Amino acid sequence: MGALEVLRFAVRGLTANKMRSALTTLGILIGVAAVILLVAVGEGTSQSIQQNIQRLGSNTLTVMQSFAGGGARGGGGFGAAAPGSRQQGGTGPRTQAKELSLDDARALADATAAPSVKSVSPVVTASSQAAAYEGASHSIAQLVGTYPSYFEASNKPIAKGSYFYNDDVTAARKIVVLGQTVVDDLFGGVDPIGKRITVAGVPFTVVGVLKAAGSSGFQDADDVAIAPLPAVQQSLTGFGPLGQIIVQAKSADAVDTAQSEVTEILDQRHGVTATSTADYRILNQAQLQETVSQTIGTFTVLLGAVAAISLLVGGIGITNIMLVTVTERTREIGIRKAIGAPRGAILGQFLAEATILSLVGGLLGVAIGFLGSRFTIAGVQPVIVPTSIALALGVSVAIGLFFGSYPANRAAKLRPIEALRHE
Repeated sequence: MGALEVLRFAVRGLTANKMRSALTTLGILIGVAAVILLVAVGEGTSQSIQQNIQRLGSNTLTVMQSFAGGGARGGGGFGAAAPGSRQQGGTGPRTQAKELSLDDARALADATAAPSVKSVSPVVTASSQAAAYEGASHSIAQLVGTYPSYFEASNKPIAKGSYFYNDDVTAARKIVVLGQTVVDDLFGGVDPIGKRITVAGVPFTVVGVLKAAGSSGFQDADDVAIAPLPAVQQSLTGFGPLGQIIVQAKSADAVDTAQSEVTEILDQRHGVTATSTADYRILNQAQLQETVSQTIGTFTVLLGAVAAISLLVGGIGITNIMLVTVTERTREIGIRKAIGAPRGAILGQFLAEATILSLVGGLLGVAIGFLGSRFTIAGVQPVIVPTSIALALGVSVAIGLFFGSYPANRAAKLRPIEALRHE
């Protein structure tokens, strides 16, 4: 009996009970789709986080206030240092906490003390600021007060108009560069350059529009406004501590050297000793990116492994259904063997049936996985990983062969006389 004849018998056997075949296929379908989608969600999450980190560039350091172990309040954050950050000490006594100041930023910009530092950008932020223009309104998610060097250090290029300059900072001019989301909500199709808006009741003139960065996960990177530091301090935040200081190294290779220089300067200015805990922390973007990549990679593998369990369950379902099929068709097997069908033909038929079920389920699962990746899941846009498709489909076929082999072998071993006596 040729391969085509075996395949024809297998298809006829499957179509004889369409509902049972469909339910068996469904188990494999769910397993393959789950593997593809969960790996895609993990990959989408990874890319989303990587994009957020890369927006600050790989050669930047972010200096923030640290509140680990208590201490004074200040801008910039709280809690223990995150992976990729530097926080001196940990068990020693805390010195009197000093908040980040403009003088700290000026000290870090000293080319003699920090030759590896290219630029220093002091930053203050104000959240959820109400902006208005001729009847239109928008709540700006983040208003940033800073220096012109911030645009390059934080990788925020200008799409229209221009950024502000050092003269604007010195004069505390109330000018602003807007993100695309703010522009769309306030101006629609009107050119915003030169227009005057109010932010929390304070007039600002629009001089530039940032290039669209897009939303990532739960954060809209375009819902931002950037203005000269003194203008924001005078009008909105007051002349308190800085929220953070963005330090740009001269190159990606100089980041670690720049971090050492920044640490030495701030330790001296803040009175940090070898036995005391620093009142600041330094976030190294390159180290953070590497740590996040490793963590998300492990997370994606874990998601795929969890989803693969459903493939195993589908394989067990194939075994059960094929055993039932062999039992129901025992007399048919006996007749075929009595008229000369070889053991290999019987074995091949039932293996082909199991493989067809798993292959069809796998292909449908791939289609469902592709369709599901079109939608945002838990705020994440899934990104299909081609290797996950090949792996899931290959495993589904292997499951069909493996879990179908026992029922097929049992059918092939039936003796014709015993099979014909079966009721």
